[in-house]
Amino acid sequence: MNWFGRIVAIAHKEFRQLRRDRLTLGMIVGMPVLQLVLFGYAINQDVRHLRAGVADLAGTQRARLLIADAEASQVVDVVAQVESAQALETLLRQGRISVGLLIPHDFDRRVLHGKRVAAQLLVDGSDPIVLNVARGLRALPVAASETSKAQLSLAQNRGDTFAVQAYYNPERRSAVQIVPGLIGVILTMTMVLFTAVAIVRERERGNLELLINTPVRTPELMAGKILPYIGIGLIQVSLIVWLGVWLFGVPIRGSLLDFYLGSAIFIGASLALGLLISTAAQTQMQAFQMTVFFLMPSILLSGFMFPFDGMPRVAQYIAEGLPLTHFVRIARGTLLRGASLADVQREIWPLVGFFVVMMSLAILRFRKRLD
Repeated sequence: MNWFGRIVAIAHKEFRQLRRDRLTLGMIVGMPVLQLVLFGYAINQDVRHLRAGVADLAGTQRARLLIADAEASQVVDVVAQVESAQALETLLRQGRISVGLLIPHDFDRRVLHGKRVAAQLLVDGSDPIVLNVARGLRALPVAASETSKAQLSLAQNRGDTFAVQAYYNPERRSAVQIVPGLIGVILTMTMVLFTAVAIVRERERGNLELLINTPVRTPELMAGKILPYIGIGLIQVSLIVWLGVWLFGVPIRGSLLDFYLGSAIFIGASLALGLLISTAAQTQMQAFQMTVFFLMPSILLSGFMFPFDGMPRVAQYIAEGLPLTHFVRIARGTLLRGASLADVQREIWPLVGFFVVMMSLAILRFRKRLD
């Protein structure tokens, strides 16, 4: 029975090591809970409350009632009122709305005659799920007064209230939506992991003591650690974009320069996060575990897989603190909608702020370790 005793001794040693490794113990409990909560809240095909803009060119009571009925359906929430179709298209290009309700000057006459579609829905079709949800408004009935109910009922039987105009992905191809977001997922996975093991690897190889004794200051060390990976990240971006265009026919409607600038800022933010993880981890395995722990919510809450508007408010607030959320909007905006950096600047500044905060914390933690 000596073999059994040896197995028990090894198992006992392993258990004691796990008990001392608080990070691993946290992962044992935290990962199942995190996955359950995130999958439960983020995976939601019943999307509601899409951000919508309205251009009410008719200005009549019936037009206002139609807008109110659209909001009452809970499919859309009106967040902007503009004066023209061009303004709605601008909001769509900037990613500030997903749906535009365009009500023409002759709306009432169209409704009563029933020969033409009364109004128009302008939809960001880059996400097929959003397009399908918005199509549910096509047959929304138009409110009528008591004196015109019979006439209006006859007119509405002739067709839908809204005509749907899909922008950016009229063919509803999933690859058009997936590939730009996939760039961010791949960069998050690789960039965070590369720098997450940077300091740990130096310690395990015994090189950290040598670096401490050199004139290199902590900010210089951190900058030197991330600089090569920025170039590597941009190479990855180029490869994915080229394959996306060649294999899946993903359109490039905007400036590649703007897209690469946005990508470089996102890469810097991801690398800074990896450095912070590296200062907290004791081993490369711990660094890998912490990277996976961060990657899961980034994929599920960023809008890469599921529409952002369909998530609960709490999940949206958490997602706004994740770099991938902002990069998905930048990538889809610049590549698919032809947006410029000025159009997506609301997504650029959070990435810059994230980079500054993560780098500062990494530098402070590294100094503390040296002390």
